[in-house]
Amino acid sequence: MIQITPAIAISESEISEEFIRASGPGGQNVNKVASAVQLRFNVAQSPSLPAGVRERLSRLAGKRLNADGVLIIEARRYRTQAQNRKDALDRLIALIRQAAQPPKTRIKTKPSRASRERRLEAKRQRSTIKRLRRSDPEVD
Repeated sequence: MIQITPAIAISESEISEEFIRASGPGGQNVNKVASAVQLRFNVAQSPSLPAGVRERLSRLAGKRLNADGVLIIEARRYRTQAQNRKDALDRLIALIRQAAQPPKTRIKTKPSRASRERRLEAKRQRSTIKRLRRSDPEVD
């Protein structure tokens, strides 16, 4: 079990990893060793995630979530497979933790009387400036 938050833990069986060849530095090793990791986690059918977290996670994932509801995280930052595996898992955990935090509810506020007065006074001044710029057709 991978502990995400005190209330959320996901099983290792829900995560699948595929190793692919990475581009970038590594010399001849790049052509021989599949060091990049493609981590897959099925968000849509995960029994470990509550409905609210699942919804927020799918919104946060964006393009990393495919049509089937599978989250795909690619890690190719490091030269070794082990480091890339850890990086991909850490990124998944961070994403789920971010989705686990419920959004703050907006508290409606009313503009103060003084701020309304300032706004209206600024509008009057702007209107005066624009009125003075106009050419009077009777004067021409």
